[in-house]
Parts: sequence; structure tokens; C-alpha cells
Amino acid sequence: MNIRENMEQRELELLSPYASHSGQSRGREHPEEECDVRTVYQRDRDRILHCKAFRRLKDKTQVFLAPQGAHYRNRLTHTLEVSQIARTIAKALRLNEDLVEAIALGHDLGHTPFGHAGERALNEANPDGFAHYRQSVRVVQVLEKNGNGLNLTWEVLDGIENHGTSACPSTLEGKVVRLSDKIAYIHHDMDDAQRAGLISEDDVPITLRMLLGYTTRERLNTFVHDIIENSMGKDEISMSSEIQEGMMDLRSMMFRTVYQNSIAKKEENKAIKMLTELYEYYIDHPGAMSREYTELIRRGEKISQAVCDYLSGMTDQYSMEKFREIYIPQAWTLH
Repeated sequence: MNIRENMEQRELELLSPYASHSGQSRGREHPEEECDVRTVYQRDRDRILHCKAFRRLKDKTQVFLAPQGAHYRNRLTHTLEVSQIARTIAKALRLNEDLVEAIALGHDLGHTPFGHAGERALNEANPDGFAHYRQSVRVVQVLEKNGNGLNLTWEVLDGIENHGTSACPSTLEGKVVRLSDKIAYIHHDMDDAQRAGLISEDDVPITLRMLLGYTTRERLNTFVHDIIENSMGKDEISMSSEIQEGMMDLRSMMFRTVYQNSIAKKEENKAIKMLTELYEYYIDHPGAMSREYTELIRRGEKISQAVCDYLSGMTDQYSMEKFREIYIPQAWTLH
């Protein structure tokens, strides 16, 4: 029995009966020879961690566009915080941490530059619409590895595709990531908003502070403990009705005071206009895109999809550089 088989056996002995066991995965679209050291979910995690789209997350906006300061979250730090919260919950519930980590690290790979403003721009510009969770699946299935994809397991793909608020993943590990994503952004967006001076603890209603905690740290602790206590030994991941209602009230407060705040969002319209114009330019000039995206068109992909692939893969800075290159006159010099 090799190392991987030993680990699979230990999972059967140690993990919850409701966990997703590596040896019982529904497998990959293209069957592969098994690794003698790593389980299927460990291999998926490593493939995501080493892919190009993962590295680009460090230069993509989370909430604050072009913040002045090194301590504001970006899409990569958000992803890592989701992963850590989800792993904490999974460990306590004896679920598969490797599956949780793979889903968490991959859930936002398809996100646009400039956060949800960029997502709205592509969704409105593209007749077929655009959603980052679908694009994340497309990144790992089609775009990575020069168009060959990462060939991830069914369970990881399911968790990535269904991490949105209205979705329902098929595994408990996917459900843990889905809740952890929400907890993470409520927690760190409030922390960033306080650092930026947009809100203070006094802006949080006293009833919510009494219920959830008096600091962002205390509230994170409350959410994690509540999920563990209400999900232990069950074939479901849930929160108590009281804490869940409090979390949603806190989320609503964040929408009113931060996500729709005119100061924090003053550059959003510019980002939307810029990405919309870039979309229209590349629809008319598809040959101006990088070779891997023109190759998609040559292989039969719709131009609109290839343009969305190209733009959503850009970092904030790269999209601005392309906009300047296309639309801003350059100084003329005589050589």
C-alpha cells in the first residue's frame, strides 16, 4: 500500500461519515493515473496554487479600487482568508480539508479586474452575460495550461461553480466554502472600511454588537463557532437562525455604508466605462488580443467569449495599460 492509499484509508477511519473521501471521488473528466503520494484533492489544490490565474489574483481589486496603502485586501488575500476560515471549520467537523482548500483557492480565479464593478461591466456588455463563478470553472476547465485546463475532480468543480449566495454545492466541503466566502468578505471588508475611515465600530448597531461581538475579530469568532456548533454530526452545514439573521443584517449594513458608499465607489463608473470600451474594441479587433485568445477563436470559440476570457484574466494595472495604449495619444518623437 503506497502513501496515497494509506491516506485514503486514514480518511475512512478518521473523517466524518458525511465527509467527501478522496478515494470515493466521482473522478475527472479525463481519467489519469493516480499519484502514489497525493490524493486527488491534494493534486487539485496544487494545480490551482501553481496556475497563472491564481498568481494574477494579487493584482486584482477586492472592494477598494487602487487603495493607498499596503494593508488593504486584494482578491488573493481574500482567497487565502476564505481558505483559512473554511479549513478551520472543516477540521472541527472532520470534513476533508484538502477538498475545502482546493475549492477555496479556486473559487475566484475567474474574477475580473476591479472587483464586482468589472463583473457588472462584462455582464452588461456581453449578450450572453458574465458571472465570475462560471468563469472560474472555465479558467480551470479550458483556459489554463495553454487551453488544456487543469482537469480537476468533479467535487472541486462543483464547489467552485456553486459558491455563490443562491447556489447549493453538492458536498459539505463546498457548503463550508460557500459560507466561509460570505463570512470572510463581511469580516475583512469591514476591517478595511474602518482602516479607511469610512465607518467605525459606533456605526454598527448596538444590538448587532451585543449579539455578534464588539470587534471584527470577535464577530469572525462568533460566526465560525456558530457554524461548527450547529453542524456537528449532521449531514448539513448551517448557522443558528439568530446568528445567521445577525450576519445578514451586518451584510445589509455593509451594503449601505461601504459597498454603495460614494467615496469608496467614486472610481467605479470609470472602471466600468473603461472595461466596456475595451470589450467593444476587442470585439471589433479580436486579432489584437494575446495569441492564446485568438487561438480560442480559431478553434471555434465565439469572439464575445474569447474577449470576456481575455478581459477577465487581466489585472487592474494591465487593463489600464491596454486602455492607455489603445485610447490615449502617445507623445510623438522624431527618431
